[in-house]
Amino acid sequence: MKIRKIQVLRGPNVWSNYRKKLIQMRLDLEELEHYPTDRIPGFRDRLQKLIPSLVEHQCSEGKRGGFFLRVELGTWMGHVIEHIALEIQTIAGMDVGYGRTRSTNEEGVYNVVFAYTDEEAGLYAAEAAVRIAEAVIRDEEYDLCADIKKMKDICENNCLGPSTKSIVEEAVKRGIPYMRLGNDSMVQLGYGANQMRFQATMTCKTNTLAVDLACDKQRTKELLGSAAIPVPKGELCSSIACMEEAIRNIGFPVVIKPLDGNQGKGATINVTSLEKAKEAFIHAQQYSSRVMVERYIKGFDFRVLVIDNKYVAAAKRIPAHVTGNGRDSIQTLIDLVNFDTKRGNGHENVLTKIKIDRDTEEMLEKAGYTLDTIPVKDEVVYLKSTANLSTGGSSVDVTEEIHPENITLAERIARIIGLDICGIDIMAESLSEPITQNGGAILEVNAAPGFRMHLAPTEGTPRNVATPVVDMLFPEGKTGRIPIISITGTNGKTTTTRLTAHITQSSGFATGFTTTDGIYINNRLMMEGDTTGPASAQFILKDPTVEFAVLETARGGILRSGMAYDQCNIGIITNIKEDHLGLNDIHTLEDLARVKSVVVNSVKKDGWAILNADDVHCLAIAEDLECNVAYFTLQPESETVQQLISNGKTIAFVDNGYITVKKDGKDIRIANLHNVPLTREGKIKFMVANTLASALATYLWGFSVRQISTALQTFVPGYEHTPGRMNLFELRSYNVLVDYAHNPHGYEAVEDYIKNIGARKKIGIVSGIGDRRDEDIIECAHIAGRMFDHIIIRQEGDLRGSTEEHINNMMLLGLQKAGRNITHEIIADEELALRHALSIAEEGDFITALTEDINLVVSIIKEQQAKEDKERLQHTA
Repeated sequence: MKIRKIQVLRGPNVWSNYRKKLIQMRLDLEELEHYPTDRIPGFRDRLQKLIPSLVEHQCSEGKRGGFFLRVELGTWMGHVIEHIALEIQTIAGMDVGYGRTRSTNEEGVYNVVFAYTDEEAGLYAAEAAVRIAEAVIRDEEYDLCADIKKMKDICENNCLGPSTKSIVEEAVKRGIPYMRLGNDSMVQLGYGANQMRFQATMTCKTNTLAVDLACDKQRTKELLGSAAIPVPKGELCSSIACMEEAIRNIGFPVVIKPLDGNQGKGATINVTSLEKAKEAFIHAQQYSSRVMVERYIKGFDFRVLVIDNKYVAAAKRIPAHVTGNGRDSIQTLIDLVNFDTKRGNGHENVLTKIKIDRDTEEMLEKAGYTLDTIPVKDEVVYLKSTANLSTGGSSVDVTEEIHPENITLAERIARIIGLDICGIDIMAESLSEPITQNGGAILEVNAAPGFRMHLAPTEGTPRNVATPVVDMLFPEGKTGRIPIISITGTNGKTTTTRLTAHITQSSGFATGFTTTDGIYINNRLMMEGDTTGPASAQFILKDPTVEFAVLETARGGILRSGMAYDQCNIGIITNIKEDHLGLNDIHTLEDLARVKSVVVNSVKKDGWAILNADDVHCLAIAEDLECNVAYFTLQPESETVQQLISNGKTIAFVDNGYITVKKDGKDIRIANLHNVPLTREGKIKFMVANTLASALATYLWGFSVRQISTALQTFVPGYEHTPGRMNLFELRSYNVLVDYAHNPHGYEAVEDYIKNIGARKKIGIVSGIGDRRDEDIIECAHIAGRMFDHIIIRQEGDLRGSTEEHINNMMLLGLQKAGRNITHEIIADEELALRHALSIAEEGDFITALTEDINLVVSIIKEQQAKEDKERLQHTA
């Protein structure tokens, strides 16, 4: 077997609109195409022995063991690899379940698709699944544990921690979208100007001064003490001598901890001798040069959580420990505790594995034990001096037990320090009575406190502490979203995008939009190039200045990575025509329609899909949509459109020269075509179609007729606003039209416009595109032969796997098909071809340059204009 390609789909895609995180692997089975699983002796038994948990996969049989039944009856290896990839991720702690395997037009080649939790782990699972299948086929030993460990390690490095994950999940439940910013725990909730950011449990609302204060334990103590809040007596020391003096003032027992420490690192509690104090001091200085020496407060370690100045939860933290059974050693008991699936490394799970360190050894030494000691039955042996979950501690929920005075105290502390999310560490015998009465004290105030102990306490009721965080970031009525209009189709996407963005911006919204020319925010070019994929859309959605997003969405990006967003307000499909067929498993217009439909399938249920009523493939797409559907048409009298109208559908069309929207039985006139420069008084039919789509979308979103009409009248076409879209340049004795047309439908649109232009001779500069089907190249040349009198055949800079000779031959076949007496010449270089056309043009001629390199062509034309202007000035002088 051979892996041809692996892709990561990160949003709505051709496989699923709801399962957005998918790995797509293009797998060539090679000779195994002729060997389904029932023809490989012993395959089922060996696979079941290696991965017995696959028995839980019901597969299409719909029952436990269904997958193995399929293997026994015979299935292809791509299907097997799909299930292996899913199961090894699940074993590694990343529970996934969706998968699909489909054949392609190429014999033996399959698309294997499966869900992932972590992208890197998903990619690893794809390759590992192939290795596993090959080993089982060859009856070779395979170290599955190594793969599982590798994926666990990947997840530990990449996956969101419990606190971050809980906030993300709460946001998703409310329909708030999220994006990770980099590979760490920084997350953006919402889009554009309505976004909020957080990292772990520190948010964009967190006061940095408050964080600095909380991190400075001495200043925190001083500030709280001055506010009559009980804190343990203590001193800050930088030397052994200073520590000794502090202990004389405080008295034993003491706690010694680094000033800048966290998660209990470097802390030693209940120190009762000067010798141990010196050791603890040296240990603490490994984490901070300045060390806190405090009076030891007896009692239990509590954490109180305050969010947005309101009490949320409380937990009693218990240090890492084991409970004796009278048989096993302490080391064995630790191993058994660590075997618990709830425990992981670091913050990857709700509990952390217990690691044996200096603190553990000292705790055992104090008790007179070693790791080989066998505790008696039910004896509790504590292994850490602090109760932090990060060192293996556990927690008991006491949210309902806290005394009202302690709640008031905690909320006051949060306000004094100034933290929006505040974790308060309290040492006391109990929280059920005021700590001012039972001798308790505030030990620390924590910025970015962990949520694990509240989300999944070892004992007691779990608390969804993420809810108040999201409440704080997104108060009632705030969704975090900005309006998104997404535009796809074969032709007209860029113009429709630019016109729509012009309407939204003219109506007062800071607008970001993506096109084949670049990324723009408020018409300022941010990034040049073909920016119609998901990365460019995310650029817009991440920008905090953008209030409205208009996104041109091309086929390639959808196939390559899926959509950049989870849903849009309005989706437009301009048309479905022959282009890019024969590439990436897109062989028919139905295949292409399936890709384009991802955009409108992503529309919110109360949003609108805007479809071309004159396109049979758009009409077919409409049948499966769950959102509102509206149409635009250039043929309002057609039987199809009349049926749509009789069914009460919303339609945009031209009525007596006016762009009109029929909705709920009423005709709403938007603007007269004579006042819409883009359409050249309605003469450019495809521009009329683009205008109808844009006007309909913006009207349905909620813009007023006046706003839309004004914007349509002020959108002046040309190289600056619509580069490569029917750009007309007037020279002294002839005109030049520049257009991006590169497929039969685009050529026909140009033909429809220039057929009414009177010219002595019409000269066309055209080319074939190497990765298009031969029939498409021939058809483009055929249309060119109909509309031009003289043709210059040039070549693209990139032949895309074809040859110059083959492309030229296809072009010549197309010209012959036109059946007209036309002349032609071949000039491969585009610049030379254009300069030649300009040199042979005579008065009254009309040149049309169909190009992808708009900037080059326009620069040459402007150079010619400047030359003519100079000559005219010299002649006048």
